[in-house]
Amino acid sequence: MTEFNTVRRAGAGVRSAEIDAGLRAHMNKVYGLMSVGLVVTGIVSYFVGMDLSAAVHGEPTRFLSYGVINAMFTSPLMYLVMFAPLIMVFMFGAAVNRLSQAGAQMFFYVFSALMGLSLSSIFVVYTGFSIAQIFFITAIAFSSLSLWGYTTKKDLTGWGSFLIMGVVGILVASIVNIWLASPAIMFAVSALGVLLFAGLTAYDTQKIKSMYLQVRSHPDGEAIAGKMAIHGALSLYLDFINLFLMLLRLFGNRN
Repeated sequence: MTEFNTVRRAGAGVRSAEIDAGLRAHMNKVYGLMSVGLVVTGIVSYFVGMDLSAAVHGEPTRFLSYGVINAMFTSPLMYLVMFAPLIMVFMFGAAVNRLSQAGAQMFFYVFSALMGLSLSSIFVVYTGFSIAQIFFITAIAFSSLSLWGYTTKKDLTGWGSFLIMGVVGILVASIVNIWLASPAIMFAVSALGVLLFAGLTAYDTQKIKSMYLQVRSHPDGEAIAGKMAIHGALSLYLDFINLFLMLLRLFGNRN
């Protein structure tokens, strides 16, 4: 009997170690995909933003012609540049189900490039040093919040509905403020947005971890987990980008 209990405990330990190793690999994949997406966004945003800034100041551009810049940012095409990432976010769930894992990953990278195109105007509004400074602050805050979400024993499930309602609220307020142009509303939206996306970072990290543990025992668990990693990378990517933009609006130095 003693020998049986010893073997059972040893078997449980091996099983636990396998789960821990699988979970670490899954989270590393999520963070890796997210990081590549951020790099793609940063590269596209920087090079397009530099040319856009040069065009605004009447200086020579390096990569895009004046005609291309005018088409993207002053013609009706600018609405496609603005809203294409949002449309792709809504399409993402259906696309992940239909596409192969490689196809879904490519879809995510295309989305990241379009997001970079959409964000390129920040290089006209804010100084380059300020953008870099806020980016590193965001990276530190995001890493801390995500680590807490991963390690905490507190169940964050109850935060979900509250955080989503808050995001919808600031989205509506932002749209209304396009016409009102109120600095007070913009400040309030940005301050509330920092809190909401900080909470979402921890919440989404714990959710990614929990979902992996749920599907791991499924017969097709590894295939499902592969697509879940892409979906998780998108969630954390959006948390990072939105947290960065909210902090930039609050603390960024304008040109």
